[in-house]
Amino acid sequence: MEEKQTKELQAEIRRLCKEKNAVVLAHYYTTGDIQECADFVGDSLALARKAAQTDADIIVMCGVHFMAETCKLLSPEKKVLVPDTEAGCSLADSCDAADLRRWKEEHPGYMVVQYVNTTAATKALTDVVVTSGNARKVIDQLPKDAKILFGPDYNLGSYINSVTGREMELWQGGCHVHERFSVDAIVKMKAEHPDAVVMAHLECKAPVLAVADVKGSTADMLRYAQNNPPQTYIVATEAGILFELQRTCPDCMFLPVPPEVSESNSAQGDSNLALSSCSCNECQYMKLNTLEKLLACLKDETPEVTVDPAIAADAVKPINRMLELS
Repeated sequence: MEEKQTKELQAEIRRLCKEKNAVVLAHYYTTGDIQECADFVGDSLALARKAAQTDADIIVMCGVHFMAETCKLLSPEKKVLVPDTEAGCSLADSCDAADLRRWKEEHPGYMVVQYVNTTAATKALTDVVVTSGNARKVIDQLPKDAKILFGPDYNLGSYINSVTGREMELWQGGCHVHERFSVDAIVKMKAEHPDAVVMAHLECKAPVLAVADVKGSTADMLRYAQNNPPQTYIVATEAGILFELQRTCPDCMFLPVPPEVSESNSAQGDSNLALSSCSCNECQYMKLNTLEKLLACLKDETPEVTVDPAIAADAVKPINRMLELS
């Protein structure tokens, strides 16, 4: 899209926000043009909390569907919109409410801790939720003898087990973006940039985290870069975060770790991995958010995201419990 057209769309979006008393939230993984015209940019729960503190009548969540649900849970009186209802989440989809209910029945007496990347219906069956930024702190405050079911992200749960000494039972879920990072790709980049600092999201696999200098959420990565001298960073998370990293740390160099893809059509017919020709690892669901869809969403005030009040009443409890512990 040409810069002039982009600016015109952004200006019209801002005009409608003022006219309709709306706030636009943009997750770090959305495109730069979306982030530029948002009221708030950040991680999912932080965005929902910021929107709840405003007097806005309308919230537009540019992210994925479960994030919009979380906005509705924390702001039940506000209208919550999304630019595209097809913007889902592979991690949230990996453990729906029926899956969790069966898992709980198989493990009587267990406490359920769920990553915030879950649907409202799944949260309603949960004792406490966590984010990638506060998971360790929350888990450390739970009783030492507590038997815990942790889901849906296996990699995050495995990391928390390793640093806390817990033996939580882990759901076998994962983010399709963070699963595509590998040590081989990072080693190759490190050979070209030996002084670079490696930053990796906690949704990455254990071998990737093992070679990372900075491990944490997207917000953790951003804070680290902002609070340290300018340098080169190798970044293993969804490439959308590079926009905010570069905007706030213009003297640093940020190098996205490329994804790896399965050579399903290789002559050997095996599952060996090869580096993708793409230089970025992107979430196709996040990229469904566009300026054109955002504008249409504001004009028509649709698609709207709602949560059954009965589910909402239970789903907000584990969020409040998390806030108490963190």
